Amino acid sequence: MLGTPSDLLSCHMGLVRGYALEGHVPAAAVTRLLAERPAGISGLAVPGMPGGSLGMEVPGQVPDSYDVLAFDARGDRSVFMRFRGGTPV
Repeated sequence: MLGTPSDLLSCHMGLVRGYALEGHVPAAAVTRLLAERPAGISGLAVPGMPGGSLGMEVPGQVPDSYDVLAFDARGDRSVFMRFRGGTPV
């Protein structure tokens, strides 16, 4: 749905100012996307449910490192940002 490549589909989806969001995309990544509005990007995705991402925090557990992927209408993707838990790295 929303043009997200099938292998990037996750547990939540949304549409913000014309961009598809899939999975536990951190607010910092959405803020950057809306500020920069990079050409050709259809949306952002975080496949799976990384530990420590928004809503997946567990007290005492070290948060996972994970990539926020940008994708275009053809399904091509690239790393947009990297996070450990909710913190950009």
